[in-house]
Amino acid sequence: MGLPQENRLKHRQDFQLVYAQGSQHRTIHLILRSRKSNILNDCSPRIGIVISQKVSKKAVIRNRIKRQIRSIVRPWLKEIANNWQLVIIVRPQAIECKYEHFLRELKELFEQVGLVNGN
Repeated sequence: MGLPQENRLKHRQDFQLVYAQGSQHRTIHLILRSRKSNILNDCSPRIGIVISQKVSKKAVIRNRIKRQIRSIVRPWLKEIANNWQLVIIVRPQAIECKYEHFLRELKELFEQVGLVNGN
């Protein structure tokens, strides 16, 4: 199961806006780019996941990683403050990661940005 429609970052210009105006935080396997939107109507947090062929040439592996990241992010959607736009970029070293690594690193990144508390 993917992210709900209202929580997806879909359009190219949205990704480019987050890249241009957002802040960046890194871990060994992931990069989080985040931007707080000024639009009042944009109420729910929106998330996009980017994974290139440098991670793996096989789409099966790339899709598995995206599914794992989506399943980690989905429960946190209620805790993330409104008007946030997030892009999660998977680095090539992530091919060796298990679910627990992604869980730990995403929690660390979300805490650095201030999206969720440490509990």
